[in-house]
Order: sequence, then structure tokens, then C-alpha cells
Amino acid sequence: MGSAHPSSLRGFTLIEVLIAFVILSFGLLGAVALQATAKKASFDSMQRAAAVALGNDIIQRIRANDVPQIGALYKKDFTSKTALNSNSQCFTGACSAAQIAALDFEQWKRAIQARENTGTLDDATVCIDPQMMANTKGKQFNIEVIISWQGRQEMTATGSTQGKKCGANDKKRRLVVINSFIYIRS
Repeated sequence: MGSAHPSSLRGFTLIEVLIAFVILSFGLLGAVALQATAKKASFDSMQRAAAVALGNDIIQRIRANDVPQIGALYKKDFTSKTALNSNSQCFTGACSAAQIAALDFEQWKRAIQARENTGTLDDATVCIDPQMMANTKGKQFNIEVIISWQGRQEMTATGSTQGKKCGANDKKRRLVVINSFIYIRS
């Protein structure tokens, strides 16, 4: 007597399934969007880590070649489009400070030109500025290394990176600035 007709139960079940499908679809779309955002953040993080590693390598190589001519040997800017010089012959035997500096630059240029293989530092520019400190007789240097590259998303620069003159100054520019101090032992 109080039983429902079987056809009305099927219609109710179909509506429930459609509503559940719509809710599930929105949930899946949100998960896909979250995945895309996480991938972008991961790529940006990988780029920044590569820039920091390169900057630290630059500082350490300059420290290893600590001669009073650091300012003349290492004050240079180069980009990922700068041509390589395959004449670096400082792998065997004794090398002068200038030969070591030339080899260092070749290694750094290779590192930022490896984009095709690693996917890091798109359109990179490296600016190295060793400044001799006053009244130190050429024994103490402040070194600023700036590495800039093009990120995937636009953003507005804030703080001290706004005024840095290294690389293209647009809304996709990313910068890592490393400052260090070097004392010349010789």
C-alpha cells in the first residue's frame, strides 16, 4: 500500500548520480589546477636553486684564485648567449691567475647555456663586480654576484632588487644577488 512505483526510484537515483558527477567534476578540476600551480612553483624553485648554486660556485672559485688582480680578472658580465671559447687550457700543469679566471668564465658560461638539457635559467645574465675596499692595499674585496633570468610568470620587483642593473629589466625578470667578502692572502 505505501510502496513507491519503481520508475520514480530510478529517476531519483539518476538525479543523485548526475549531481554527484557534477560535484566530482568540480573537485577534479580544482585538483588539476592545484597540480598546475604546484608545477609552476616547483619550476621557479628549481631555477632559484640553480642560480644560488651558480652564485656560490662563482664566489668559491674567485676565493680559490685570490690574487690582487681580482678586480681586473673577474669584473665581467656575460649572458647565456655569450660565445664559448674552447681554448681554455688550464686542465694540466701550472696555470696563471688569468688562465684560471678564463677557465672559470668558460665553466660558468657552460653552466648557464645548459638550459636545453636542464630547463633552468632561461635567458640568464651574470654580473660579477669585485670592489676593492678602501685603505686595504688591494688585500680586501667586497664581491657582488648578480644572476638574473626570465621566469614564466610576471611579477613586480620590490626592495633592493628593483635598482639592480643586470639582465633585462622587465616583469618576468628574476634575480639572485650574493654578496661576499674576500681577503687576499698573497
